[in-house]
Amino acid sequence: MTSQAVVVAVVVTYNRRELLQTTLAGIAAGTRVPDAVVVVDNASTDGTAEYLREYEGPLATDIVTLTANVGGAGGFVVGMERALLDHGADHVWIMDDDTEPQPGALAEALDVSTAYQQETGDTPAFIASRVVWTDGREHPMNRMRPRMGASENARNAAARVGATQIRSASFVSVLIRAEEIRKYGLPIADYFIWNDDLEYTARVSRRGTALTTEASVANHHTKVFGDAGADPGPRFYYEVRNKLWVYTRSSALAPWEKVLFTGASLRNWTRTIAASPNRKVLLGGLLKGLRHSLKAPRSNAQVLEGIYALRNVQEPAS
Repeated sequence: MTSQAVVVAVVVTYNRRELLQTTLAGIAAGTRVPDAVVVVDNASTDGTAEYLREYEGPLATDIVTLTANVGGAGGFVVGMERALLDHGADHVWIMDDDTEPQPGALAEALDVSTAYQQETGDTPAFIASRVVWTDGREHPMNRMRPRMGASENARNAAARVGATQIRSASFVSVLIRAEEIRKYGLPIADYFIWNDDLEYTARVSRRGTALTTEASVANHHTKVFGDAGADPGPRFYYEVRNKLWVYTRSSALAPWEKVLFTGASLRNWTRTIAASPNRKVLLGGLLKGLRHSLKAPRSNAQVLEGIYALRNVQEPAS
């Protein structure tokens, strides 16, 4: 099964040409190389487009150069759609341009998916890699939410194949079954950045199995070692607006999860603002995020109008 499955990687990039080169080199160095790599360039201005046009590496690439920056969320919408409709993917392997998958990352994720299916008869919706920083420490930005309430049988079955049951993951080396994308739709482009991965992976895993495995590893080349609360500056707006969209506009979380997650977010936001030297900026982002969360996100077609013509992968269910 593993050798026959069509795997298409999706990489979204914006003005990080050197990091993108590291990402593509990491994919190419894998013990299992994807059948194609869709690279979505979010209207970069640093020479990324030229680099991609001249790319002569070993990967079969499909380059999509957008005319406007639609953020990571919009880029993944475009890339995942192309992976399904243009490349016939069985699995879509998604990552940002600061991700460096280690050699066994893809092969190990595929092996765990197959082993779990053989063990239980249930094929996982997605497999997330263990994410580490440049020095090998577990990256706090990419901590995965464990699946609360998972049965002992489910936990034991995952453990037997070297995996752990999870509820959500970040878009840093996640292998998603194409069938799940057809079933649950694409991410929500209007999130732009941050929490699009929380909403999407929680949406897909609400009624399905999601796993992470220590054997599949990816490096996340962020500038600093920390989570999203490490003084986010103006981006705090997206943290607030998008989390509130997840809690009030999405079916990704069960009602009891929304209560727990909202409480956790309020605590984290309070700590982030209190610890920041830029409290005025964060308070402004908080108020703007609260205000803008009252209006629902636009459809993917609206966000991408005039930039990319979406086809027939369904809109996410609300």
